[in-house]
Amino acid sequence: MNNRILKQLVVVIAVFFAVQIYAQTELVNKVVDFTSLMPIESASVYVNNTTIGTITNADGKFSLIVPEENQNDTLVISSIGYKSFKSLVSEFDATMEIYLEEDIAALDEVLLVAETRPQTGNEIVLKALERLEDNMPDSSYIQKGFLRHKERNKLEFKWLVESAITVYDSGHVTSSKDVLKVNVDQVRKSYDLRDVDSVFTYVAYANRNKKLGSRRLKVKDVKRNSLSKTQLVKAIKWNDTRINGLQNLFQGKLNVLRNVNATKALFGEDILEKHQFKLDTILVDNERKLYKIKIDKSFEFIGLDTKGIYNEGFEAQGWMYIYYDNYAVKKIEYELIAASGLQKTRSKRLFDTQLNHKLILAYRDYKGKMYPSYIYYETPKLVNVGLRSNQNVSKEEEERYNREERYYYTVQEILFSELVLDKAIIKERLNSKWDADIFAPKPYDKSFWSNYNVLLESEEDEKLIDDLTQRASLYKD
Repeated sequence: MNNRILKQLVVVIAVFFAVQIYAQTELVNKVVDFTSLMPIESASVYVNNTTIGTITNADGKFSLIVPEENQNDTLVISSIGYKSFKSLVSEFDATMEIYLEEDIAALDEVLLVAETRPQTGNEIVLKALERLEDNMPDSSYIQKGFLRHKERNKLEFKWLVESAITVYDSGHVTSSKDVLKVNVDQVRKSYDLRDVDSVFTYVAYANRNKKLGSRRLKVKDVKRNSLSKTQLVKAIKWNDTRINGLQNLFQGKLNVLRNVNATKALFGEDILEKHQFKLDTILVDNERKLYKIKIDKSFEFIGLDTKGIYNEGFEAQGWMYIYYDNYAVKKIEYELIAASGLQKTRSKRLFDTQLNHKLILAYRDYKGKMYPSYIYYETPKLVNVGLRSNQNVSKEEEERYNREERYYYTVQEILFSELVLDKAIIKERLNSKWDADIFAPKPYDKSFWSNYNVLLESEEDEKLIDDLTQRASLYKD
């Protein structure tokens, strides 16, 4: 091959890759309430009749990458209780903020119909659970998404991991423990400052793995400077995996609809013994009416049966949003509050909060089935942090350290933006290796992330993340 032909080939290849890079559109804007002018958080932003989508952040802002083949499709921006905004992707105007107007349906208007319908919140929720096999996916599928896993106290971020993940599920009727798989495809950020705060974690890990007959460790027996980096990494990974691992999130009790048939399921046969549901009103979501139902406590406490941790003695509160026409669950906002005497005391002393678990599960209707679109999970976490100074300090400063430095919580957010239903592709993917370890560092691939939809950070989070980025990492070397 002579030099002239080689140069032409290089030019052709360069043009090809340039076309690939720009064969997409990034839509960026802010969604606000028309009346109050306040930002609307967690509004759905998606391309109609596809699984391409995202949600707005705490500032009402979003960023969505749309492929070239979807330029003539309709972009929909919707939020429960508001009229939807619609525009062709190719005609989207990013120069003006998007205002959504309130849209509420009257309760009497939809209840005065000829057909016999459930009248109470309990009846509506039980009806929705009866219809799960009709409304949830009934065959295998793969979803690709973005995970943000962050840990912080009241002052700063201590740890951040952002990953691209793939989730496989065979459908609603099978046990998730037997079939559901998770893989971490790429990692974008991995910073860790928890090494100074991990003595409790190490002690718990050492006692769980101690040799038969050996003495149990106590926190007062362990000094931070006596622990190696390897010991800390093992302990932190162990603790994170049993509490916050992706497999736990998808296969555990808190995945309340997917695992409704599991033993001791939260929304199982005894659901009304641990929950009560009250019909609040009828709202509208993208021109479809839905029930807004309040979740409340019942006469039994709720427990999660977490191995090695007292995770019992809770009461539930929150909301469910269920479509009026087919009883499909659109969204669940679910919190577990310390209720038993033992759990109240434990939660106050260890976590400085009575809120132990906060969960949001959102679903998107695609071809008549409700697929997960967004997951938010927050839980407090026990660490060993207090004063790190040998100097005498005032009571006020001691209280500040104890309250602001000591108490941690972990947040996991997952945004699903791609759905695969092709059986051949699914079969091929299942034959490859699956690894759900979000804690293992991976090489950074900049080109991958330039074409991948992620959750937009709030301005506050962005600043805290920038601060964390500039500091040392436990896994750095």
